[in-house]
Formats: sequence, structure tokens, C-alpha cells
Amino acid sequence: MTDGAGPGLPHRREPDPADLAAFTVDPAGTVTSWPDSAVRLFGQPAGAAAGRDVCDVLLTGPGQRELVRRALAEVAAGRVWAATVAGGLLGDGRFAIRWEPLARPAAGNNGGDAAAEPPGDRGRGAMVLVRRAWPQPRPGWLAEAAGRIGGTLDLDQTASEVVAVAVPAFADAAVIYVTDHLLAAGTASLRSGPGTAVRRLAGRLAGETAADADGLLPAGEVVVFSPGTPGFQVMATAQPVLFDRLDRQSAERLGRRPGGSEMAAHFTSFLAMPLSAGGTVVGCLMLGRTAASPPFTPGDLPHAGELASRAAVCIDNARLYHRERLTALALQQGLLPWTPDAPPGLEVASRYLPAGSNVIGGDWHDVIALPDGSAAIVVGDAMGHGPEAAAAMVQLRTAAHVLADLELPPRRLLHRLDRLIASITTAPFATCVCAVTGPPGGAHGTGRSCAASRAGHPPPVLVLPGGTARVLDVPAGLPLGLGEESFEETTVGLPAGATLALYTDGLVESRARPIDDGLARLCAALATALAAPETTLEAACETVIRQLSGHGEDDTTLVLARIRR
Repeated sequence: MTDGAGPGLPHRREPDPADLAAFTVDPAGTVTSWPDSAVRLFGQPAGAAAGRDVCDVLLTGPGQRELVRRALAEVAAGRVWAATVAGGLLGDGRFAIRWEPLARPAAGNNGGDAAAEPPGDRGRGAMVLVRRAWPQPRPGWLAEAAGRIGGTLDLDQTASEVVAVAVPAFADAAVIYVTDHLLAAGTASLRSGPGTAVRRLAGRLAGETAADADGLLPAGEVVVFSPGTPGFQVMATAQPVLFDRLDRQSAERLGRRPGGSEMAAHFTSFLAMPLSAGGTVVGCLMLGRTAASPPFTPGDLPHAGELASRAAVCIDNARLYHRERLTALALQQGLLPWTPDAPPGLEVASRYLPAGSNVIGGDWHDVIALPDGSAAIVVGDAMGHGPEAAAAMVQLRTAAHVLADLELPPRRLLHRLDRLIASITTAPFATCVCAVTGPPGGAHGTGRSCAASRAGHPPPVLVLPGGTARVLDVPAGLPLGLGEESFEETTVGLPAGATLALYTDGLVESRARPIDDGLARLCAALATALAAPETTLEAACETVIRQLSGHGEDDTTLVLARIRR
């Protein structure tokens, strides 16, 4: 039993009306009214409470009887008195009780809550206002929790859903940690020495905004649970740990943030739950309660364990997806050139969009600067999407780069690729277009020539200075892998300021758009985007692909090469 209102977090949550009740007692402590709110909160009908001593109805403990005596004395003197009590016939919860003087006794009223008259005649009893200081989980709480957790494979969102379920229904604070090395894929993982390095995914504090909670418990922060701390123990043993104070390192870490020490001082009970999935501890759920809530006991473990079990499965699924996505992104970054290897006098910009939810696919592009100042530009599309198409794309792109570096003309490069693809089982065929721009200097000392050949691929588009765009007449050829004996080659002039566009069919063709319509739209979009001389090639590339790539049915690639001299 604790006198006074008891400490709590600033900006405590608003109480649920179901957790509030009021009744009246006379100067001797006999219950004079027991309204519906008291029936709902305490589960006792009015007939079982009215006319009985409040100490026999609710506050049965010796200490609580002393509390009633003191409360009635304060009320008789015209003062308000408050306390926080637990146990007795109140059950396992903790209740904040406020005693206010009544000017008139409420005799035999078992209906609505009594109201006090203006002060005048003191000592005629008290209005007793009761608030459940700790909202117990409702029936079906865990079933509701299951429906709210794991709706997506986003790791951060899943962790946020877990802490939102736990606070305030089960705890005043909740924090999710995941073992750092299980998240690291292509990123450095903190070396923790004898401790366990974990990454905080989400934190929530009752009565605090998400921004304030993140300021004290920032998501993404990597911390080390040192040997001997509750966090280390729960991760090492996969068993719950009950404790009543923060370890020194955690307290010091919180103390370095504004308001951290004050916030930590409100908490008097903690429960650490392992997050285990597939026999592996992938993290832990830290729960805390303030002095205004009952401390954690072994009786809380079934609820906490079921919540942790549900959370662990969802978080582990999200974690695995997160790692696979990071791996795929790293692979994609290694396969697609971020900085094209363009020779002087040639400006290049490119964009790539995988189909649907895939991160990698069958499209590839490459720009190879050749020793004489010319450049080979290759765009290809291996059949399919996802990892299988990407595996074929890797081999084709590497082979194309090597062949172009040998300064093979486009038709011979495609012939060699056609022979190679027969050995690639993951892609029966692919399409490809290759254009080799000659070295600077033409008939009038400016511009370049361009030799192009294609294997079942959409034709290049040439945009002249001023914005006129046309599709180049390059024979289509058969896709790679169909045994084409030879590929035809077309040579055109590229004046200074002209732009050559190579792309994949995802940009111009879909189920709802024939390729001829797509080519017309591409020419119009390129002409508009490149009409103004001051438009950068990067901006034009972004504009065109944004206008034409809305279907997402196929991987989409666009490469623009502008002749500067």
C-alpha cells in the first residue's frame, strides 16, 4: 500500500471508462450507494454492497482498514485524500482511490452516481472515486494481438506492431531487440566481444508520442548486452527473466538522453522475454511497468510468452525477408553499372526498374569505353524475372562486356552471344541490341558514326538536336538462343547533340499496349524531354521512364547516350 497518488509517467494514457467507478460511504464507512459503475468494475451487485462496511466489501486487509480510517478522518476535516491500493477483494489489480467530502449523505441510492452539494456542512460521508491503475488484459487480447501483428514483411513495421500490442494493454513500456549479426547482410555488424550485440527495432512508452519514445529509445541503435545483465541472460538461456531495476549500462545509456533518467526512475518492474523461432533466439522483448502498475509476477509469463512466441515468428519472417532483400540489392548494385564507363565526348544516363516486387531480373545494360575513343552500348533482356533470369543475365552481361572489349562489331558480338546462350540452362533465349559509336570526328569533323545490330530486341531510337525522334531501321534478327546464322548491321550518323536511346520491351509493350503504340509514345516522350538544350540527360531519362513504365509487368531499362562531340 502506498499513500498518495503514486508516481507515473508524464502524460499518462486516458483511463478507459470501464476502469472507473464511484460510490458513497457515510462517516462510519458504510456503503450508502453502489451505482452501475461500481458493479461493472468490482463485479459485486448493489444488493451485496449497499449497507455494508466498505472494509468488508472491498478493503479487507489490515493495512487497508487503516487506510479507510485515515481517509474518513481527512474527509471529516473537509480535505480530499488519495491513495493507491492493491489486493484484498480488489483482486490482483492496483487501484487509485480518491476520497472527497460529501455535503449530504446519499441514502439508499443504488442507481446513478451521487453528486456532492456545494461545501457547507462537512463530515457527512465521502464520495469514493476509484480508477484501475493497471488495465488488465481483456478476454481475447492475445487473439486480437495475433491479428494486428505480421500483416506485412516490413521488419520495422512488424516490430512497431508488437510494441503497440504490448503497450498499454500489458505493460507501460516495450522494446524489441534483434540480434545484430542476424540482420547484417552487406553491412558491418558490431563486434561485441564477450557480450551480445543487438539492434533496437522499436520502442513504445505509455502516454508518450512515438517521436518522444524514439528520442529515448531510438530505432536502429546497436547496443551490447554485457554478461550478467538481464538482456544477456535471456538471450543466452532462451528463458524469461524477471527483474526490478535496470542494469547499470542501460541506466547510463538512458541517462545520456534528455529526460532519460527521470523516465527510468518511474519503472519498478521488468520482464525480458526471448524471441525464439526455429530453435534460434533471434532477439528479445523487454517489458516494463511503473509503480502505478502491479509488478510482473510468474503469473504474467503465460500471457507474455504467447505474445513473444507470436511476435518471434512474425519478426523472424520479416528479418529473413529483410536479409534476402539486402542481399538482392547488393547483388543488383554489383551487376548494374552505377557510373557508365563512357569515353570523353559521350554523355550517358540510365534507369532500371525490376518487375513487380522483384529486386533483380533479366534486364542488363552496359557501356564499354574502347581504346580508340569509341564506345559499345549493350542492352539485353534474358527471359523471365527474378533469380533465374538474373543468373542468366550475369553470364550474358559478362560475356558481352568481354566481347565488346575485344572491339568486335555488333553483328559478330551478337553471334558469339547466340552460341554462348546454348550453355545457359536458366534462360532458353534472350534479346539484345548492341550499338558501337565510332570515335569523334565525322565528315565535317563533328559527330560520330554508329553501327547497330539487334537480336529480337526493340529497335534503337535516335533523337536529333531540337527534339525530332525516329526509330532506326535496324533488322530485327532472331532472339539469342535460336541459332541465328548471322545478324545484320546498320550504320547511321550521329551529329553532335544527337541522343541514342536503347531500352527493353518493358518500356514500350504490355498486355494493354501494343509495341507499335509504345514506340510512338516513346518517340513522343523522348522528343519532348530532350527538346530543350538545357535539359540534363539524367532528368530526361527520369522523365521518360516515369511516363512510360507504369504497368510493372516486365523489367524496364532505358539507356540514353548523347553525342557531345
